[in-house]
Amino acid sequence: MNPVIAQLQGRRSIRQFTGEQVSDDDLQRIFETAQRAPTSNNAQQSSLVYTRDKEVIRQIAELCGGQKQVETADVFVCVVVDFNRTAHAVEAMGKTQVIEQSAEGILVGAVDAGIMLMALQTAAEALGYGTTAIGAIRNDPETMIRLLGLPPKTFPIVGSTIGVPTPQSKTVPLKPRMPLESFAMPDRYDTEAVKEGTARYEGMIRHYRETNGMGQLPSYNELVGGLYSGVPYRKVAQNLRAQGFEFKDEL
Repeated sequence: MNPVIAQLQGRRSIRQFTGEQVSDDDLQRIFETAQRAPTSNNAQQSSLVYTRDKEVIRQIAELCGGQKQVETADVFVCVVVDFNRTAHAVEAMGKTQVIEQSAEGILVGAVDAGIMLMALQTAAEALGYGTTAIGAIRNDPETMIRLLGLPPKTFPIVGSTIGVPTPQSKTVPLKPRMPLESFAMPDRYDTEAVKEGTARYEGMIRHYRETNGMGQLPSYNELVGGLYSGVPYRKVAQNLRAQGFEFKDEL
């Protein structure tokens, strides 16, 4: 199999680290690779703010609900939606930037951040490190903004751990995914295929949990039903507005 495809198909979230350091050279290579990720209009409206400071990482872990996988990481990276950068270019043209006050701006920023996260994690994993995406930073964006010194027109949208994985963490069986035919659909969206695939996946994930000694963990329906019958992170809108963002079409 092609080694890139093999790596991507074999990726897993790593939640246990040895405590060894990520080398400075490797970290620079990871960031250089992340910077090559595509961005809308080549506007490059994403930035990375990273820390090795154990006290800062501890505080981030605490605001993420006490996640040990965050606290024990060697490096924590925050992917930032950065319309502060683009504002300098707009102002250089004698104009006023308004993109961050639009629904399109928020979507563009979020999409680009997700693409960059994948590039960063793929590069880290190619060098032998482990990563996990951390969306829980949005549980308390205000504290993240303060910890990282983020200016207006920026927003901390997702984080990533980086560390040296323990040998055991690399042997955890891969979590199954939805049946492919309910994920990749030819020509038109197929609601029935999605519904059927979701029902089949409930059984698949239950079997995976039970087979691997994880029977105490929630099934797919239990997890998603618990999360998406409400709103997990309830400070996002107010903190977006405080940073100068608005979700609207007309300005």
